[in-house]
Amino acid sequence: MSVPKASPLLDELSEQLRAVNATGATCPAVSSRFPELAVEDAYRIQMINAEHRMLAGDRIVGYKVGLTSRAMQQQMGIHEPDSGCIHSNSLAQDGSRLRVDAYRSPRIETEIAFVLGQDLAGPADLPTVRAAISEYCLAYEILDTSYGTWNITLIDSIADNAACARVITGPRVPFRADTDPRTEQIAVHLDGKHVADGSGRDILGDPVTALRWLSRRSPQVRLRAGDIVLAGSVHASLPLTPGHYHATSSQLPAVHLQVT
Repeated sequence: MSVPKASPLLDELSEQLRAVNATGATCPAVSSRFPELAVEDAYRIQMINAEHRMLAGDRIVGYKVGLTSRAMQQQMGIHEPDSGCIHSNSLAQDGSRLRVDAYRSPRIETEIAFVLGQDLAGPADLPTVRAAISEYCLAYEILDTSYGTWNITLIDSIADNAACARVITGPRVPFRADTDPRTEQIAVHLDGKHVADGSGRDILGDPVTALRWLSRRSPQVRLRAGDIVLAGSVHASLPLTPGHYHATSSQLPAVHLQVT
């Protein structure tokens, strides 16, 4: 990861986000105070805070791509993808337990996640991206906001690490030459009640396209063997409430999460 050049304003905003994340408090959305901020400014804020986490012993183990489905773009009122870092201390496995009160305003998404078997230099085309994928799986992403509201802009989301608070990955299966994640039909249940569904095609027409987008977004993103990449939710995000979440797919093993 390349650390951005110092900027007093970006340093101040990144410090504010670190402070509220350490205490569980909230802060005003950055775009409401500084409407002149550009997308690259927001990514610089994200990177500054990722660097601070790494200096504290955390690691980047992959990336999430968000706002890749029509359902999510309509829900958020944001009509282009964004991305954030997946940190080692935010990654959990199938069957994990979470507490709602560990978050401010948590929401849950069901996604397809890819695991890279080799480094991926960008910008890459779809065949190159597919060749770099070794495994894939179902995953949950827990979203949370540092702002105390989901009425946010693309700038706010990016600066806040694209709202990525927790990632829970299901059992992985090999990604073969003939694997077609577009055909995945995913259903989500909470305590046995159907609450959401979607398909792989809901993610930019092909979930692999999300990884291609990420490879082209910025030269500061280094996609390496072993990285996990979330392609985005197949449904509009749901409020995270207590209960047992169970997502199934037509070809992938189920993923489970217990929330108290």
